[in-house]
Formats: sequence, structure tokens, C-alpha cells
Amino acid sequence: MTWGQLVMNTGELLGLLKDAHKVRTKDYIFDDFRIVVIESIVDFAHREVVAYIGMMLILSAFFLETRDILHSKAVTYLGLMAVGSGLLGIRAYLIDEWAFFILEIAWFIAAILGLITSSRNN
Repeated sequence: MTWGQLVMNTGELLGLLKDAHKVRTKDYIFDDFRIVVIESIVDFAHREVVAYIGMMLILSAFFLETRDILHSKAVTYLGLMAVGSGLLGIRAYLIDEWAFFILEIAWFIAAILGLITSSRNN
């Protein structure tokens, strides 16, 4: 770039500055929208997907236990309960639902203790 290309007259400079505001505002709006969309997707993944997976694991364990397919002290049952309640505990923590968080942590600890006891007996 030469010195001649760097020098502008007053009209060119004012035109550039006038249009720069419009361009920057447009970019900021687009960037803000993109950030909001990305944050929404991450938020959904952190909260909803985790909650649904945890819920399905716990309900699967409960369904299989009530149908006499699994025993409540079986490693599979306890594993499903531990992972499911752990995931729901994470969700409860993320949404500041402390009573639900304490409940899920209690279920998680009970399932882990059951797994430890089961592994010691085998």
C-alpha cells in the first residue's frame, strides 16, 4: 500500500465512518444472535438431554425390577440407578433445585454402596 492510498479526502473519510456504524451494528446483531443460538443448544444439551437420559435409565431399572427381570441388588439394576440418579443430580444442580439434588445424590450414594457391597460379596 502506498502513501497515496492511505490518504483520503474529508468526504471519503466521512462516508467511510458513516457506513462503518451500520456495518458494525449489523455484525454485532448477527454475532449476538449466533452466540444466543449456540448457548441455547449447549444449555439444552446440558440440562434436557442429561435429564431425559437419567430418567430413562432409572425408569428402565424400575420397570425391569417390577417385572422380575432384574433383582434390586443386581449389578445391572444398581448400575442403572447410579448412573441415572447421578445424571439427574447433575441436572438438579444446574437448575438450582436443591431438594431434588439431595434426593438424587442420596439415590446415587445408595446405589454405589449397593454396588460396593455386591462386589465384596462376590
